[in-house]
Amino acid sequence: QLQASGGGLVQAGGSLRLSCAASGRDTHTSNMGWFRQAPGKEREFVATIRWRDRKTYYADSVKGRFSMSRDNDKNTAYLQMNNLKLEDTAVYYCAAGPELATYSRPYTYWGQGTLVTVSS
Repeated sequence: QLQASGGGLVQAGGSLRLSCAASGRDTHTSNMGWFRQAPGKEREFVATIRWRDRKTYYADSVKGRFSMSRDNDKNTAYLQMNNLKLEDTAVYYCAAGPELATYSRPYTYWGQGTLVTVSS
């Protein structure tokens, strides 16, 4: 249902753009989110976007650096990550669900994750 891509190795201060392609009828009207999980840590919220008006919400740790967007025609969400920091290193997961939330439980579908590694 969800296919995440775009991860890779980048130097601190650099940029990456993640993509999350959704398939399935109900995903067209699903809110979408990005979460991440660093080694030895719990999964945490990064950003979410409401399908109806594309309003976005971000974790404080990424505000001003990350930007989430969505192309409803392509049913794809994006996460533009700028000024990356070492602490942004994690596996990034995209998710979709009927409820807009900053925590993982309400999301119905999850992508497989894409690894982002930020080096010094």
